[in-house]
Amino acid sequence: MSEYGEFAQALAREAGALLKERFHGPHRVAYKGAINLVTETDTLSEELIISRITGAFPEHDILAEESSPIRKGSSYRWIIDPLDGTTNFAHGFPQFCVSIAFEKEGRIILGVIYDPLLDELFIAEKGAGAFLNERRLVVSDTKDLSKSLLATGFPYDIRTNPDNNINYFNELALKVQAIRRAGSAALDLAYLAAGRFDGFWELKLHPWDTAAGWLMVEEAGGIVTGIDGGGFYLESPGIAASNGHIQEALLSVLRETDPLDHRLVR
Repeated sequence: MSEYGEFAQALAREAGALLKERFHGPHRVAYKGAINLVTETDTLSEELIISRITGAFPEHDILAEESSPIRKGSSYRWIIDPLDGTTNFAHGFPQFCVSIAFEKEGRIILGVIYDPLLDELFIAEKGAGAFLNERRLVVSDTKDLSKSLLATGFPYDIRTNPDNNINYFNELALKVQAIRRAGSAALDLAYLAAGRFDGFWELKLHPWDTAAGWLMVEEAGGIVTGIDGGGFYLESPGIAASNGHIQEALLSVLRETDPLDHRLVR
């Protein structure tokens, strides 16, 4: 494992320990939108991660969810979600993680996703594969969309914007075995890499939601595209990922569904 991999793995575990320690206590909750919340633990975790990175690599750029970007003009950038699954965390629902990605010259070369409650550490390095607690990950071999278990989520503007994923969900729910909406996009992608899910799609995610998981899925043998089937990038308006076998079938349903079907919004 590279120097950066060792560092990111230790850092994710340290931040995860903080989340686990504070999980069952009271939370101070603030709102960034009608249903988009942040807790003091998000902030504490992010402060810890940023302090460790700036201490070890002071010349590197940093993009984190809860603070302004740190731009040093470096070709290296850390992309951080200090607590992915904040709503789950605030409600005591045990599905959340720390996500840390590392980018060199615009390409993600390292991703770490850590679930502290299950002590599951997912890590991927470009060209070196993806692993869960040192076990190599391989995506599932499910080949039929109708037998697939998918994951998704809904955007924070679901109440006000008709482009809210409900239409895609309705269409796919009738064509797959089941769909899970657990509340952490990073863990959804990690689970896809581990073969627990066969596919994943979502709208309006941010770079810190997808950076680590994107690499993880590809290093486990899966495929990641935009929701329209084109190339995926960190600012893409939507993501579609799978084990590869069901990708075209998944994309076909997404393409055939009107993304702005106002009939589905009351």
